[in-house]
Amino acid sequence: MIGGIGVQELLLIFIAVLLLFGAKRIPDIAHSLGKGIRDFRSAIQETKDEMNRAVQMPEDKPKPKVPETKPESDPPSSKTEEE
Repeated sequence: MIGGIGVQELLLIFIAVLLLFGAKRIPDIAHSLGKGIRDFRSAIQETKDEMNRAVQMPEDKPKPKVPETKPESDPPSSKTEEE
């Protein structure tokens, strides 16, 4: 049994598909379905490869180095004394 579907159910599904689409059309449907699955898998693989390249790719532009500045102790006061 495949996921709760027995031989009788599979046979009934096959007969229904055969009656709906005809014997000549079934190979075309199977071919189209296979091609679609192949294209989908290919697209997934391309996306995974692209994501892996993006993660592994170093940055093109290096970050500019910021010069270290020492904090000033007590900056000069710009206030003037007014009486």
